[in-house]
Parts: sequence; C-alpha cells; structure tokens
Amino acid sequence: MTTETPRWFTSSYSENGGACVQVATNLAAPHGIVPVRDSKNVGGPVLTVPATAFTTFVAGVRAGGFGTV
Repeated sequence: MTTETPRWFTSSYSENGGACVQVATNLAAPHGIVPVRDSKNVGGPVLTVPATAFTTFVAGVRAGGFGTV
C-alpha cells in the first residue's frame, strides 16, 4: 500500500503577514479529504475536512458569503 503525502498549498492571496492557512487538495480525489493547517505552525495539528464540505466552503467564499474584515 502506498501512502500519499499532502502537497501543501498556500493561496497567492496570503500576503497578509503570515495569518493564513495551507491546504493539501491532492488528497481530495483519492481519499475524499482536504487537510488544512496553520502556515505558521507547519508541524502542528492538521484539520481534516471532507472534500465536499471544503468545496462548499470555497464556493461560499467566492460568492462573497462571508464578508470581509
């Protein structure tokens, strides 16, 4: 059995002083999950989100459903 490792990605919009998250979307199709972690603490905990929930979240962000700070 081959274990896939997350390929972490930080959005190009994350030029805000480091207050951002990283996601590993390469695990969405084969495993149905999207791992998420704090970019400032890469050795820290990882939140595993179901791929369908992550897709819904991204759609909400794109639609402006969460407002801005």
